[in-house]
Amino acid sequence: MQEFEIKSQLPENAFRELNEGEQYEPLMSPKGVYPEANAWSVTMGVLMAVLFSAAAAYLGLKVGQVFEAAIPIAIIAVGLSTLTKRSKALGENVIIQSIGACSGAVVAGAIFTLPAIYILQAKYPEMSASFLQVFMASALGGVLGILFLIPFRKYFVSEMHGKYPFPEATATTQVLVSGSKGGDQAKPLLLAGLVGGIYDFIVATFGWWNETVTSRMIGWGEVLADKTKLVFKCNTSAAVLGLGYIIGLKYAMYICLGSVAVWWLIVPGMALIFGDQTLTLGGVETTTAVNAMSAEEIFKTYARSIGIGGIAMAGIIGIIRSWSIIKNAVGLAAKEMKGGKSAAMTSKRTELDLSFKFIGIASITALAITFVFFWLGVMHNLLFAVVAILLVTVIAFLFTTVAANAIAIVGSNPVSGMTLMTLILASVVMAAVGLNGSGGMLAALIMGGVVCTALSMAGCFITDLKIGYWLGSTPRKQQQWKFLGTLVSAATVGGVMMLLNKTYGFDPNQEGHLVAPQANAMAAVIEPMMNGAGAPWLLYGIGALLAIVLTWMKIPALAFALGMFIPLDLNIPLLVGGAINWYVTTRSKNKAENDARGEKGTLIASGFIAGGALMGVVSALLRFGGYNPIDEAWLANPLSEVCALVAYILLMVYFVKATKVSKG
Repeated sequence: MQEFEIKSQLPENAFRELNEGEQYEPLMSPKGVYPEANAWSVTMGVLMAVLFSAAAAYLGLKVGQVFEAAIPIAIIAVGLSTLTKRSKALGENVIIQSIGACSGAVVAGAIFTLPAIYILQAKYPEMSASFLQVFMASALGGVLGILFLIPFRKYFVSEMHGKYPFPEATATTQVLVSGSKGGDQAKPLLLAGLVGGIYDFIVATFGWWNETVTSRMIGWGEVLADKTKLVFKCNTSAAVLGLGYIIGLKYAMYICLGSVAVWWLIVPGMALIFGDQTLTLGGVETTTAVNAMSAEEIFKTYARSIGIGGIAMAGIIGIIRSWSIIKNAVGLAAKEMKGGKSAAMTSKRTELDLSFKFIGIASITALAITFVFFWLGVMHNLLFAVVAILLVTVIAFLFTTVAANAIAIVGSNPVSGMTLMTLILASVVMAAVGLNGSGGMLAALIMGGVVCTALSMAGCFITDLKIGYWLGSTPRKQQQWKFLGTLVSAATVGGVMMLLNKTYGFDPNQEGHLVAPQANAMAAVIEPMMNGAGAPWLLYGIGALLAIVLTWMKIPALAFALGMFIPLDLNIPLLVGGAINWYVTTRSKNKAENDARGEKGTLIASGFIAGGALMGVVSALLRFGGYNPIDEAWLANPLSEVCALVAYILLMVYFVKATKVSKG
């Protein structure tokens, strides 16, 4: 067989639209055969899936933001292949990254919905979720997401070449292309992982300083919070700071604007306008006057629902805008089906997908297993299971292209908004056919978990397939091994979620509980609807109207709405990280130097995220084992917040200095 070398850099037409008759030639020639799926790449991919599933689950449940593991996994893969002197490792590294990246997709699907079961358990002890239920919901959702997306692969990665920026896929591809620079890139990542990991481990395990800085640490700040409900909060963890850097200043600002609108305008405004009145808004029942509540209580009881309405409407707007894409992609898939075997036989290696016959049979099988799971494992009623599977199938397929489109354009998947809409629909429909109460809540959340994971996986997988398109991987091999990564990640997430529930808990009334903001929002949505108490439709409507206005003003409604229901202390550090990104990428007059610093900053931020999140899991394991030396009295002392502010400033100084690049 003829020997084909791997090109050293992407061709000039990699990121632009192709001219009439022009072909894109990837780094690995379509005529050549290269090492891709083998014992090394599959083993390393599975290991990455386990490690990053555990890390992403911890961070996501803590702050509600799931970091994308693709870039750090790609860096580690390149570094390992360099250290072990593997020949032509590019194809192997794509498989490692593709399998490992299942972690972020499955984690997002699981933690946005399933912890709501544990949250509601405090009120409804009869509700329970076994490991098998959590695993099945995540695994089946992931498998459906893969199968539903494959027919759209050629549309997104080939037909639309150069029309979509694919920001995350671009960054990951550049890391994989670097190849020989892998060792150099791995060093700052590992060092930052060590720094971020130790920093967050000290806080989570020993409590040397407070995790959150608030305006209440100063006397007048306490008075301001009590009298006007104005409060400032900032989480000081390394992981969240790194997350802010990767999100960037632009989207961090949109998220923070939503948070500020709720915490500094709506919450104080409600206290001022309604004063000593008691508000009852369908599903929100309280005997406490508004001005007698703390800012946090007003946020949880009322204001957060506005954000929920905004997220749901942002998802609807996404579907409307993507309708032409759905029609085009379905048409392309139909053409492929009509093309039959002759079209498949003449395809290049880089154009080979799993056969449509396999996809059809596998999709029917996966849906049949999901139906049986709903019937015998969750609802124990044939009618309920039939209605549930019909809802899940239609919604998951319809939203698949929305998720892929969002990732292709902005690198962000609005899966939480789409899942909220799924839960609202599921609650209304299931209650209408007679399934309500705690059984209805459990059913709706399991259904939401399947849909959420399917959509999250679709967004993740389109990134993998675009990376493979640029580099010249065999799509069929990526697709085959993605199923294994999904099953491994689902098992890991299920175990970690149950561990964290026993260690910290998700009950908002429990001291030291994990925030799990999306899951709390899901619980808040379905509980009143399944109990016949209705829902705060007025607040949802205000949020929906706000999303429409924001969209009209060309402001990302989803980012703004997310900021409205994620706590303020978890949004401010995103802005801090985004500001650091802006500073290190603009301070020099030399564009090349700014670009180099920005890339190094991405490595450091990835290290903070991975190190901080992984050590968070270690800390949880220690606490689960009975080791908990934290002094709660010290953390209640305002001085612990002063110490936290000093430590946070030092961490930021390290971050900025570590991005410096040698000018030689």
